[in-house]
Amino acid sequence: MPIKPEVLKIKPSAKSRLFLIEEMQLRFSNGVERTYERLASRGHGAVMMIPVDADGNLLLIREYAGGINDYTLSLPKGAIDSGESMFEAADRELKEEVGFGAKRIEFLKELTTAPNYMGHKLQALVLRDLYPCSLEGDEPEPLEVVKWPLSDIDNLVMNPEFTEGRAIAGLYLAFSYIQKNP
Repeated sequence: MPIKPEVLKIKPSAKSRLFLIEEMQLRFSNGVERTYERLASRGHGAVMMIPVDADGNLLLIREYAGGINDYTLSLPKGAIDSGESMFEAADRELKEEVGFGAKRIEFLKELTTAPNYMGHKLQALVLRDLYPCSLEGDEPEPLEVVKWPLSDIDNLVMNPEFTEGRAIAGLYLAFSYIQKNP
């Protein structure tokens, strides 16, 4: 088992309203020292919901994505608020983004994106036994909800509008989980 490097120093190198970049000075077990940069984790984490209705449809959202400057089709996601569990956050975010609550919420896996450079972690959850319920969210415009048969995820993954790696991973995790846990 590798030995984690010793953290000699961590200092902020840049900050914006949403992001904090840190420099990490490290010493590895062989004595080599390096400075790494990372996009540090802030807040209380985030959730990605894989909502499946009673007919076996995924409830996706189409929303504007600033990183690619285009609209994208994806799974609903959101931040975990202070004092909230991942399950409470998933139910609240589903109500805000999709207009449904869930009576059954099951944790699948924690996912990361570019862990060599980013500290962000996302909790993937399957939400079932859905019922209509809306809460006002913080989106700048209404999100379009798109139904897609869970049984047709291969075509969804090949859809040019559906490109986010975490969402693709979450879909396959959910598909396998639901087959084993109907």
